Amino acid sequence: MLKRVFMAPDPGRTRLRFATRAVLGIALAVALCGLAGHSLTGIVTGGLAALLALFTVTDATVRGQAVTTALLPAVGLPVLTAAAQLHDHPVARDLTFLAVVGAGVYARRWGPRGHSLGVFAFMTFFVAQFLHATTDQLPQLYAAVLLSVLAAAAVRFGLWCYERRLPPPAVPAPPGGTGLARVTTRQAVQATAGAGFALVVGQLVSGQRWYWAVGATWWIFVNTTSRGETLVRGFRRLLGTVIGIGLGLLVAMPVHGDPAVTAALAAVCVFGIFYTAALSYTWMMLWVTLLAGLLYGLLGVLGPDLLALRLAETGVGALGAALAVILVLPVTTHSITDAWIRRALRCVHACAVETARRLAGAADADPAPRVAELEQLLARVRLSVAPLVHPLNPMLGRKRRARHVLDLLDDCAREIRGLVAVAADPEASHDTRLATACRRVEAAVEALTEGRDIAIDTDGLPHAEPALAHLHGLERALTELARPLRTPSGSPLVGA
Repeated sequence: MLKRVFMAPDPGRTRLRFATRAVLGIALAVALCGLAGHSLTGIVTGGLAALLALFTVTDATVRGQAVTTALLPAVGLPVLTAAAQLHDHPVARDLTFLAVVGAGVYARRWGPRGHSLGVFAFMTFFVAQFLHATTDQLPQLYAAVLLSVLAAAAVRFGLWCYERRLPPPAVPAPPGGTGLARVTTRQAVQATAGAGFALVVGQLVSGQRWYWAVGATWWIFVNTTSRGETLVRGFRRLLGTVIGIGLGLLVAMPVHGDPAVTAALAAVCVFGIFYTAALSYTWMMLWVTLLAGLLYGLLGVLGPDLLALRLAETGVGALGAALAVILVLPVTTHSITDAWIRRALRCVHACAVETARRLAGAADADPAPRVAELEQLLARVRLSVAPLVHPLNPMLGRKRRARHVLDLLDDCAREIRGLVAVAADPEASHDTRLATACRRVEAAVEALTEGRDIAIDTDGLPHAEPALAHLHGLERALTELARPLRTPSGSPLVGA
């Protein structure tokens, strides 16, 4: 895990810039709230609003990101109002919180914007519980949220909008086999049920800090689709919390809430959250837990008992999420994995088609965007297969088969990249042998996705020819994929 975080490649220093910009944006928001004369409650609210504005908004275009950022207060302020007004009405408060959970997850059917607004709505209600917000504090909290979102937007879209120089990311649409609407509906029900369990049991554990259990359930459901993904994410959250609590005892408690030292350490935590989020959920939760400990230190309530309670509530939330995905409208790992694999194979087919057109001399043929899309699809396949290849998975047969499928898909991607690079050479543009071989690959992918037999004759291919060698490797990988992908339901991979 250490190697994965510190040795992972960072093309274009994207993660480094992402994390550094977050520190600048949140620091500006906190400074402005302080200069505006806000109390500690207002400053903390503003800092968390800026963090969410910089972290959760993931639209494909800069313009889309700006629109989503502008919409955040429109969603967050009404939720903040409801949370404050229901502070002394626990039953209504709890029911409203669960409604926010369900609506926030259901909103994911509208893509990145729905996801961002759902997260912001949930976290606004959560922060109101964290700070025990009341109606007399609302004007200050409104101002803090608006000022902080504006500060985050100024840094993100004005001071340092590095995305303007980058091509729009290839964000694959959800697989049609399952259907995003169906999955989000199921997940909304699951998340609400899991949060309900966490809320009730969390209040039995602590009448003051019960919301940590609900928060744990919520974040375990974020960016997951299948039962297996959710269970693995719950384990990682619990592990990250345990490590973060250990660091809290060593780092946060000795600080005793000193403002200057706490601010410096909080900046380090923010950097860690943003830098490690794309690589390791465990590491991200480590930094989140440490940051929470520092904030509790500022509020003057940090102690070993509180950290132990944090762990207990996280365990309750993880259990609630696990029970929900197992018992309530479960979405199996296989159904999601199969849909993403088919999407990846169809993308291989599209790459071959564009490459064939390029080799035939079509001026408008460009397989490069398809390659970028393939990389995104393979990343999504790896995420969905992660539960099967997890070190704690005791089913060794399923693990071996899943790893074999991933290796063969990686082989396909490598051969496609090499083939596209060769096709970019003007001298190869009219090679009829390559175009013919590309059509054979097209036929192989069609047969594989439609369940027909693959009949590829690779005899006589001159492997010394780079493009033909890539095609031969691609044909071989597709042929080998047929066996694990066609195994009947109940097999080590398909029955997962």
